[in-house]
Amino acid sequence: MSDDSTEYREESDLLGTRRIPIDVYWGVQTLRAHENFAVSRVPLHNYSTLVTTLAMVKKACALANRDLKHLSDEYANAIVQACDEIIAGKLHDQFIVDMLQGGAGTSTNMNTNEVIASRANEILGYPRNSQAPISANDHVNMSQSTNDVYPTAIKVATIYGLNDLRRVLAKLIKALDENAEKYKSMLKLGRTEMQDAVPITLGQEFSAWSGALKRDLDRIGSAMDVLETHNIGATAIGTSLNADPEYINLAEKYLREVTGLMGLKTSDNLIDDTQNADEFVHASGLLRVLATNLAKIAGDLIILSSGPIGGFHEIILPPVQPGSSIMPGKVNPVIPELVIQCAYQVIGHDNVISIASQAGQLELNAFEPVIAYNFFQALKILKNSIPIFTEKCIKGIKPNPEGLDVVHRSIGLVTALNPYIGYKAASRIAKKALETKRPIRDLVLEAGLMTEEELDKVLVPEKMTRAGIIGHDHKSLES
Repeated sequence: MSDDSTEYREESDLLGTRRIPIDVYWGVQTLRAHENFAVSRVPLHNYSTLVTTLAMVKKACALANRDLKHLSDEYANAIVQACDEIIAGKLHDQFIVDMLQGGAGTSTNMNTNEVIASRANEILGYPRNSQAPISANDHVNMSQSTNDVYPTAIKVATIYGLNDLRRVLAKLIKALDENAEKYKSMLKLGRTEMQDAVPITLGQEFSAWSGALKRDLDRIGSAMDVLETHNIGATAIGTSLNADPEYINLAEKYLREVTGLMGLKTSDNLIDDTQNADEFVHASGLLRVLATNLAKIAGDLIILSSGPIGGFHEIILPPVQPGSSIMPGKVNPVIPELVIQCAYQVIGHDNVISIASQAGQLELNAFEPVIAYNFFQALKILKNSIPIFTEKCIKGIKPNPEGLDVVHRSIGLVTALNPYIGYKAASRIAKKALETKRPIRDLVLEAGLMTEEELDKVLVPEKMTRAGIIGHDHKSLES
């Protein structure tokens, strides 16, 4: 970890004494974890929000213990100042433990305790270290356990992340709504099972995509409500061992103040909240739904933009880069393809979270590190991909009138005649139109099924996109 010129200090734990580089804030337990869990090579500081929320939890707990006189004002103030510095973005590079770790998050908790203790000791004028006079375990971790600190910090970080996600999702919905309004009168052919159906407008298609994402926006809001329940004060298994009875309410009060999340509340059943991770499964499942909707929208855009000669080519996606190393002039739908791949990745993360939640044993889920890692990965992918989708694709979509005009040649128009000539007669007309390539209107007139005046009122593609406009003045269904 360092060259021969590095100076060291010594710190001890139950396994013995280790040398720690003198300039770092972490201590002996962080060192052991750093050596033991070098797997994903994704350290805690890659998720800055989690580092921040860990410090927020520690600050709230220190303030509660100060009020109860379990921590002296001197020690509590030093711990709070150290936490405030971390919350402000300092010392994040000292959070070096791998996101994937054994021990149910103990290494993350101790990395946090040691950094705060070392900085607090420094603030008090002592040499940088995590053990004296302020101890990582005895003072920074007072009235706490990894098993209440770690999941609470994850929940708070998740709420912040979901808030960020809702903001970028709202911008995507706005862009879709703007296109829905802009193209609300632009007629096109609807399709079911990839076959010609009845007319729709391009604006209506954008509106449908927006509608799905609006449900996602609401669902994510409900997930945030579920995650507001925390287990601070539960300590090891939910029985509040070593926690003052008044500590829980004070810690909750300060946690709300420190985080700004006034909806945070202590669980009614701390034993339940300590061992079960279903709240993360719930929230992750809603990210999976969002990913599914995004993939559906992106897939539709790929189909509608296919061509320009051999496909639908009803819309034109913004060209963002050349599409081929061998075919000149080719431009591929790379942004929708990116979104689909991101969606698949989020769905994979959700599977891991579900399995890890189920795997919890008795009074604790030891697999919360992989839950946190996958949840934050999913959030990051969605928060990064949605703005790209919005700015580099949705906002720049243009209609291709030539491709859209196929609606006027579709046999799907005959569907509007069902209430007037009956399904069987309409089927015969559709079959003949397909075989002869002749217009529906001509064939209906030729068969004497309707008059020109009647057809002028009924066989109007624009009216077919508005429910209730046609289909009420039925003629006899005899054919």
